[in-house]
Amino acid sequence: MPPETAPPNEPDLERQRRLLAARATHWRRTRRLTFVLMALWLATGFCTVFFARELARVTIFGWPLSFYMAAQGASLICLAIIGVYAWRMRRYDRDLARTMGNEAGVNA
Repeated sequence: MPPETAPPNEPDLERQRRLLAARATHWRRTRRLTFVLMALWLATGFCTVFFARELARVTIFGWPLSFYMAAQGASLICLAIIGVYAWRMRRYDRDLARTMGNEAGVNA
């Protein structure tokens, strides 16, 4: 039987299963991180406007919290969200690359 039509042997199937599991784990982590950070973004963007009257009662350095969040806080939180996303995704991608490299090295 030619090699291209031969059924894959058991170690290759197991390796493919592990790679697919690693990719699925990576995608699940990515989606969860994205969901959490988008929820935080929604909370800071929408909730600060929606609850502006209630937040105006709280002051920080003499300024109402609603003003602070609209002027500075939402922008700073957005930058923090971007930083956290980049940091965590770099770690997730490194873990996936390590797993893929280990799997490639097993059968090499």
